[in-house]
Amino acid sequence: MKRKHLLGLHGVSREEIEKILNQAAFMKKVIVSDHKRIPTLQGKSVVTLFYENSTRTRMSFELASKYMGAASANMSASASSVAKGETLVDTGATLDMMGVDVIIMRHPMSGAPHLLSQHVNASVVNAGDGMNEHPTQALLDMYTIREKRGGLDGMKIAIIGDVLHSRVARSNAYGMKTMGADLYFAGPSTLMPPGFDHLGVHVGNDVRAAVENADVVMGLRIQRERQKAGLFPSVREYAHFFGIDMNVLKLAKKDALVMHPGPVNRGVELSSFTADCEQSVIREQVQNGVAIRMAVLDMLTRKEQTR
Repeated sequence: MKRKHLLGLHGVSREEIEKILNQAAFMKKVIVSDHKRIPTLQGKSVVTLFYENSTRTRMSFELASKYMGAASANMSASASSVAKGETLVDTGATLDMMGVDVIIMRHPMSGAPHLLSQHVNASVVNAGDGMNEHPTQALLDMYTIREKRGGLDGMKIAIIGDVLHSRVARSNAYGMKTMGADLYFAGPSTLMPPGFDHLGVHVGNDVRAAVENADVVMGLRIQRERQKAGLFPSVREYAHFFGIDMNVLKLAKKDALVMHPGPVNRGVELSSFTADCEQSVIREQVQNGVAIRMAVLDMLTRKEQTR
């Protein structure tokens, strides 16, 4: 992969995505082995810079860098000079002067990783920026589907829930369409972004129609921290009309995969039965997230990067 940064999946080619997925397959062998250590990032330094809370993404990036032998450090915005008013650009310059090779950043503002990438020598990985993109989550979603079903070409994938506030939905729209999938998004009208159908996906409010005959059914978390009041009457009503329970899942193909980027609000986006059913690969998504992030770190730090 010749690019220096991974800021999103918009504009990333099928060839690049396939290279990342192929490399992740190798990295997963490392994760499931008894010796979780390879020297790929020996001599490299990696910093996670998170302005928002995270469990899965942050921990998987930290483990990925350590499994590959990097010197890794965790920087929390609330416990740094950011809390004293330091700007993002100045924070990046500080990390640059410390010799950091890769900065992995999550930020509540869309476009923040793009800004940082223009002012540092280090490679920048977007770990989620506002309501824009979350590329490594989409990559692990695609890897999980490919691992279970062999590929995404021609597959019907239903993504249900809070699409408006979901950076996962946007990255999946870009990435899964590039990989040949047919995407159906469904949720309340107030949680569907205008113009989303211009991305080449099907957009609607009928969950059952979206799920019918689907190969993959993915729930999206209700992001109350980003929402204004009044976007839906109540959590109970949302679960009744837009939640995915076993009755809804029966409309999909018998072997349809059940996915969720996590954390799952049980009884809201997915019933507990659905989240834990035999078709669920939610826990495997977590494991695959480490493999994907190892692959991304490996490929971004190779010498052939040009942009």
